[in-house]
Amino acid sequence: MKATRAFLVCVVVGRVVYQDSAEELALLVKSDGLEPVGLLDAKRDKPDPAFFIGSGKVDELGELAHELHADVVVFDVPLSAAQQRNIERAIELPVLDRTQLILDIFRARAKSREGRLQVELAQLEHLSTRLVRGWTHLERQRGGLGKTGGPGEKQIELDRRMIGVRMKQLRDQLKRLARQRDTQRRSRSRSDTLSVSLVGYTNAGKSTLFNRLTRAKSYAADQLFATLDTTARRCWISDEETVVASDTVGFIRGLPHQLVEAFKSTLDETVHADLLLHVVDASSSVREDQISEVNAVLEEIKADDVPAILVYNKIDNTALEPEIVRHPDGRPKAVFVSALTGEGLDLLRQAIGEFAHQWRVDNPNEPRAPEPWEEEVAHDLVALADDNIEDFLVRKKKR
Repeated sequence: MKATRAFLVCVVVGRVVYQDSAEELALLVKSDGLEPVGLLDAKRDKPDPAFFIGSGKVDELGELAHELHADVVVFDVPLSAAQQRNIERAIELPVLDRTQLILDIFRARAKSREGRLQVELAQLEHLSTRLVRGWTHLERQRGGLGKTGGPGEKQIELDRRMIGVRMKQLRDQLKRLARQRDTQRRSRSRSDTLSVSLVGYTNAGKSTLFNRLTRAKSYAADQLFATLDTTARRCWISDEETVVASDTVGFIRGLPHQLVEAFKSTLDETVHADLLLHVVDASSSVREDQISEVNAVLEEIKADDVPAILVYNKIDNTALEPEIVRHPDGRPKAVFVSALTGEGLDLLRQAIGEFAHQWRVDNPNEPRAPEPWEEEVAHDLVALADDNIEDFLVRKKKR
């Protein structure tokens, strides 16, 4: 089957410039199963209210896209419903913005039930903001009480209510799954097991590193958002230390807010972790920008206060050597590794082991307070030891 041909549009707004925006957009498009066939760069001091890039650029865009026989035009920025509709009418081609593109990729990649529910919720939240004057059929009215005319309810109101009902159902289901995940997390904390969560920019090599550390077989590929569903596995660090490591969804510049909200329960693994391994693509020319983007998302989900170790991955593509970089007080700050070849993984385990040792010193495992039912059982056992069985049963029955 022939891939859909996509014409790409990269827009620089104001003074914020992303050096890899065109390359990243091309990777996103390929991840969605599209074939990039052309690129238009545009620069604006501020977005045009009607076309975002202005009417002149839209005319140029239409000519280039039709010359290259493009089937769809993909923008590297989020567009309003009106801007998207105006551009589609002007160039007579369907338009995807960055938000819709990422949502499509997430929909295709989600495998677990929780992941599919989260993506559906994010899609409906995005759609609900685009009902107003989005399509002409939404202006039709339906008559009430079986009448063919008279006062009725507009199609847009019916659609909005149906979306609202479905979103409530999805949130309820996700809350139940979140409670199950919270129960599992509490059982791990009671067992005094250190929780380590891998975070980072998408395609930094988190899943490959996760598989190396845990000997798991999670899906890993050289593409954006290869992993959406959180996976947790026990990870051997040393003969004295074993931790629970979890692989999470990758972050990206301009990650739609709907997705961050929908994936809150999954990202809770990150919020409640004892240690974050912030995986960075050491071979990327914009790695510092990517680190900043990940830190921004961590701040948004309230995980910016969790201790973290930077893991510079893919050193096999650079001249860097495996090493541990330390803070002035000696604590591990960063580790240079290659998940592909295994270089430096012994140093990473050493760094995690050092953190785990200090963590146990700072967080001694104190006995928890007994539950009420446990106190009652203990009281009965003491009474049973003091009395004979017959007297104890009589007193128990009277109580």
